Amino acid sequence: MRTHSPTNLTLPQPAATLSHPMEYVFSPSASNPPAPPSEGEEGRGEVGRATANHGVRALLPFSGSMPDVLRGSILTLIVAALALCPTALPGADTTQAEKPKPQTFLTVETAGPDYLAQGEYTNDWGGVQVIALGDDRFRAVISKGGLPGAGWDGEPRTEVEGKRAGDAVVFKNEKTGWTHSVRQGVFETKTDGGETYTMNKVQRTSPTLGAKPPVNAVILFDKDPEQWQGAHVDERGLLAAGTTTKKKFQAFQLHAEFFLPFKPLGRGQDRGNSGVYLQDRYEVQVLDSFGLKGENNECGGIYSKKRPSVNMCFPPLTWQTYDIDYQPAKFGADGKKTANAVATIRHNGVVIHDHTEIDGPTGGGKPESPQPGPIQIQGHGNPVFYRNIWLVEK
Repeated sequence: MRTHSPTNLTLPQPAATLSHPMEYVFSPSASNPPAPPSEGEEGRGEVGRATANHGVRALLPFSGSMPDVLRGSILTLIVAALALCPTALPGADTTQAEKPKPQTFLTVETAGPDYLAQGEYTNDWGGVQVIALGDDRFRAVISKGGLPGAGWDGEPRTEVEGKRAGDAVVFKNEKTGWTHSVRQGVFETKTDGGETYTMNKVQRTSPTLGAKPPVNAVILFDKDPEQWQGAHVDERGLLAAGTTTKKKFQAFQLHAEFFLPFKPLGRGQDRGNSGVYLQDRYEVQVLDSFGLKGENNECGGIYSKKRPSVNMCFPPLTWQTYDIDYQPAKFGADGKKTANAVATIRHNGVVIHDHTEIDGPTGGGKPESPQPGPIQIQGHGNPVFYRNIWLVEK
């Protein structure tokens, strides 16, 4: 739809005026001339009401007679406005070309060269997380002391944008004059004084990955979807997001492992979105937030309520873990809440919420009550997969 107005538009004078003082009809079809209003249509004060027989019908928002010249001029102005907004006309083609969906990769082998450059690099000074943004664009997030959860001192990190150049990805910090490059698993830095430093690529693994359930655990998923409603298990024996446990729980300890797709052109909530709902009330966000600041709507956040103390999201196409110790909200005999739900959450082995109170349901969560609730693995239109899910009731 065109939203600008031409500055030198000359409007033709109407060839005829309407006999009715309140209403006119415009039809985009020359074979369907203006018609007088039907009985009972006078005085409605509407603008732009569509009819099947007369195209777009517009009523002037006042009654009484007016000079023919003025009435005709108003008609001409509205006709011109409709001509500039063709999507308002009946029968106009309002179909807009849909943007292609960001390409999604589920294996390292098919993810391409951008994925090979993406990842974590370290040396004895600090670390860097290189994020692939698609179309040969990248961002390097440099932290002093080490990587998040592994030495980073918590001070603000430096972000530098980069692009692919041949077999390397090149970054330049315009403020310092320093340049960086990624090539064959090495992140190299050259200072404005000519010094060179290197970091080597690493691949971290959660210390709780593959954790074995204790003997008193409820095995929620180990290739068998029996514990879930409407579950889908793929040919690899992985549980697809978008299912809820049949059983309901109160206090528990939960272990779950999840796998995020690689969507370099995805942005925000369209980058591997899912979530783990505790009692179907409180969502712990699952999202490809690798290298981001760690907000309450990013991976590890208690959705829209609490941000993680540190963003422990690993790169996509890497198995990650949640270990959650959960106490439900408490209620008095009168049914009124006396204490908030509390959760301690470890993401990839690192505490990101420590005895954190949750003051109410997150978006899409069921209302709080003294009743137990299920575990929901939220489906959000992205191929996110889970395995080795178990729970110990307390």
